[in-house]
Amino acid sequence: MAASGAAPIELGTKKIGPLLRQYAVPGIIAQTAASLYNMVDSIYIGHIPGVGSSAISGLAVTFPLMNLSAAMGTLVGVGAMTLISVLLGQKNYGAARKVLSNVLTLNVIISILFSAVTLSFLDPILRFFGASDNTLPFAHSYMLIILLGNVFTHLYFGFNGLIRSSGHPRVAMNLTLFTVISNAILDPIFIFVLGMGIQGAALATILCQMLAMIYTLRFFADKSRLLHFTRPLFQLDWRVAKQSLAIGLGPFLMNVAASMVALFINQQLGKYGGDLAIGSYGIVNRLTMLFVMINMGFNQGLQPIAGYNYGARQFHRVKEVFILTAKWEVLVTALCFLMSELIPRQAVSLFTNDPVLVEMAARGLRIMNSGFALVGFGMVTGNFFQCLGMVRKSIFLSLSRQLLFLLPLIYTLPLWLQETGVWVSFPISDTLNVIISVIMIVRLFRKFDRLRDGENPDILGSTIQA
Repeated sequence: MAASGAAPIELGTKKIGPLLRQYAVPGIIAQTAASLYNMVDSIYIGHIPGVGSSAISGLAVTFPLMNLSAAMGTLVGVGAMTLISVLLGQKNYGAARKVLSNVLTLNVIISILFSAVTLSFLDPILRFFGASDNTLPFAHSYMLIILLGNVFTHLYFGFNGLIRSSGHPRVAMNLTLFTVISNAILDPIFIFVLGMGIQGAALATILCQMLAMIYTLRFFADKSRLLHFTRPLFQLDWRVAKQSLAIGLGPFLMNVAASMVALFINQQLGKYGGDLAIGSYGIVNRLTMLFVMINMGFNQGLQPIAGYNYGARQFHRVKEVFILTAKWEVLVTALCFLMSELIPRQAVSLFTNDPVLVEMAARGLRIMNSGFALVGFGMVTGNFFQCLGMVRKSIFLSLSRQLLFLLPLIYTLPLWLQETGVWVSFPISDTLNVIISVIMIVRLFRKFDRLRDGENPDILGSTIQA
């Protein structure tokens, strides 16, 4: 780990294997904890006496809106993390600090605007996303609290990522663990003891994130750290903001696409299977996201290493860290595939005791993840292009699975296969996305092979400048 007053030089010198473990393990722990964070909410909500099945279906209806909120956060945060990693590699510390101040201002503006607009039309939005008369009260109660605290969520996640990118992955991990543990303690108190139901789960989430956000702001207020706030605190450099937003556009569009896909999934499942079918997707999504979040932890470890070495023009190290990360991520998605095919009922039973919902969710889990074994390669490839600032490639990979493949399949296959068609859409799109990822990464590595370390990387099409 980098000392507080020095650049993380080890990113460019230490062996890739130990370096990836050093940066990825805290990210894996943090992201796994974050996934458990959401799972704990769902498990508690699914067992609220008398309304568990309806409440968990109502929670599933909020997924598209939650993805839109996350999209706004990644638009700012992911681009900033990439810029800071590369700028540190270039030893351009003044520019890195300017990016930090931009993150604060942009996150406050975007999160407040998003909450204001969404709260004004909350019920129509939730109806559009698949809420019925039965599930709307639960979805509304949950999102009302989440949106009121949206600024805390955006600032916490944005700055937690920057803590990791600046060479302090364990601090970022500990913050996430704090939110998970505190949320697990507060959830049953608010939901059951205080009788707040689904609103209690949302309130516990926001309170924990607010406390973590306060720590992140104090972390970057420390002038002894290489990356810290400078005066004026709230400043906006449009040139830096434009570059940061351009890099974050890929993950942003991916989250927007995920929101659109979740919308279509809810609508199609509601049309062909009713509220319980929507609830079954909510359960399947939570289980699958556990493995996705583990891979996001690997991606977090990859991000500063690839970004720093790309900025330092050490192309052999950039290639090496990708290959190692890809191996681990494929292993993770292969494990998800095995769980989905071998023990689906046991897995979904964590969330509900309703036998009909268990059967629907187990069937959906088996079908949806039948092509999931190699998805890890597509995940690391899309993130890799984003880490290097190759915006167009990152955007294309982000959108290909969601919009080019999955969305049309979700709309057309149910015409013949009914509810089953929704689930079948996933393995088909996953397979096509992996094939495209292989083609694109092979082409990039051929360009790497034509470059020597230290040479100008302009032929690679990077948007990042010193």
